[in-house]
Amino acid sequence: MGTTVGMGLGDREHVACVLDDGGDVVGRVAVANSPDSVTKSLDEFPDAGSVTVAIETGTHSPWMSDLLESRGFRVLVGKSRSLRAIWDTEFKDDGRGAELLARMARFDPKILSPIRHRGRRAQADLAMIRARDSLVRARSSLASSVRGMLKSFGGRIADCSVEALRSKAEKHIPEDLRPALAPLLSSIRSLTVQIRAFDKSIETMCGKKYPETERLAQVAGVGLLTALAFVLVLENPRRFRESRDVGPYLGLVPGRDRSGQADKPLPITKAGDTLLRRLMVGSANYILGPFGPDCDLRRYGERIAGSGGKVAKRKAKIAVARKLGVLLHRLWVTGETYEPLRNSSSNRKSAKAA
Repeated sequence: MGTTVGMGLGDREHVACVLDDGGDVVGRVAVANSPDSVTKSLDEFPDAGSVTVAIETGTHSPWMSDLLESRGFRVLVGKSRSLRAIWDTEFKDDGRGAELLARMARFDPKILSPIRHRGRRAQADLAMIRARDSLVRARSSLASSVRGMLKSFGGRIADCSVEALRSKAEKHIPEDLRPALAPLLSSIRSLTVQIRAFDKSIETMCGKKYPETERLAQVAGVGLLTALAFVLVLENPRRFRESRDVGPYLGLVPGRDRSGQADKPLPITKAGDTLLRRLMVGSANYILGPFGPDCDLRRYGERIAGSGGKVAKRKAKIAVARKLGVLLHRLWVTGETYEPLRNSSSNRKSAKAA
């Protein structure tokens, strides 16, 4: 079967366990977390094509898998969520974890639920969206702090956007509180400028490098930011056999816990990219909101929500987000023009024909 290596990736060093073709441990080594150190250790394997290296998804797995593949190794990147046997144990140890990774890869690679990291260009472009999201979160945290401090002094700011917070707050800040809040308001203004700069860069990126985002942005509630995140996270639309496979990939389907006669209802799996899932749910929230236009997606969500309470409305929002993922993938693959009421029009024509 050739040599199999299990490598536990750490922030300071990586621990590797080497199995020979008979499954016996023939080496254990700790390598410093740097490309140069890893490259030097890989020189110990003259026939890289006969070596399988198994690693877990994590912070360092993208560049590590690129480095290993460039040297000719067969690389398996196991999904960490599927490797509970490694991290959920009473005697967790990097060396034992690396050996278990190697044995799983040797026995049946499918146990690892292997994934493939997106390309370097997609990762770099996706980093733009993640950086913008970090600024937005920081600005929201500062805005919450300003509102909270004002409330403790008897002040209250009317509901408004974060951009308008500074002008609204000026009228309510007591003089003795200004030294504390002035730097926060200044930081909010600075972050707003940086976020707008990111928005311009993302818009330019969409026009020059990802023209397909304009097709996805035809759907009301889907802006260029969400469309670009969708394109970059999926990267290749042909990786899915059917458009409906996008929902599980984004973690927008309920989990299952079926044993015997029991079939417990579970919340959504929340697998996949957290940021994209949040953007998709945000788009669904707009579609179902007061400003959402009439369309098949809105009608679909309203049927699920019915006259139910908060739980039904929450389920409707997730269902619309899942349906939206299917629609965006379909538009991307086929290149069709978006028709908001396509299904409804088809149903009316079928009824008339009958």
